[in-house]
Amino acid sequence: MSPALSPRWKRLEPDERREQILECAARLFGERPYAEVSTTDIAKEAGVARGLLNHYFGQKRDLYLKVVKRMLLMPGLETSVTMTGTLRERVEKSVEWYLDTVATHGKTYVAVTGMGGIGADPEVERIISEADDVAAVRTLEFLGLKIEVGSDARHRAMIRSYGGLVKATIREWIRGETLSREDAHLLLSEALIVIVRDVFPQLAQQPAPARGEARTPKTGPKR
Repeated sequence: MSPALSPRWKRLEPDERREQILECAARLFGERPYAEVSTTDIAKEAGVARGLLNHYFGQKRDLYLKVVKRMLLMPGLETSVTMTGTLRERVEKSVEWYLDTVATHGKTYVAVTGMGGIGADPEVERIISEADDVAAVRTLEFLGLKIEVGSDARHRAMIRSYGGLVKATIREWIRGETLSREDAHLLLSEALIVIVRDVFPQLAQQPAPARGEARTPKTGPKR
């Protein structure tokens, strides 16, 4: 059989095969809505039997949850970007790395962070919430702020809120194409610098809310 006619399938180690299936699933979930992607489609794309896909990942929903975790956690910042330089240099390097990483599967990232594909799934929402928390802690540590502010839950909450801006900005860049990559880099870098440089010092002067305290808008006197 000539090389041109040889089958796509080749023998891989289990970890390599899982990685290949995850890559194919991520690509398909980014190209089509969740309901329109079947395990047969993914198996065909990966060049494996559907039974092997089920063996490694279980049902389609289980595989989708793995893709969600992969897209949101995106490990590698600590080893890919050195934690040196000024605050601006560290922020700009980290944002550059993040945009590079997102660009690999941009459509999938937008799909899973929007939670529109699989509907209101509590497990997806839990994974996204946990990933937001992990990302907030990693961001604080990467910026060298673990000792200074890492113990204050309000700092983590503000970085999680910044994470919402990150997701919205990436949607504008990847799907809406209303922002260029340069625009996205500028917005995300400057916003994070302002939060760390200007907002955090002011936050130290604000009393922390009592646990369980409900904040309601102030209203004028009843007439």
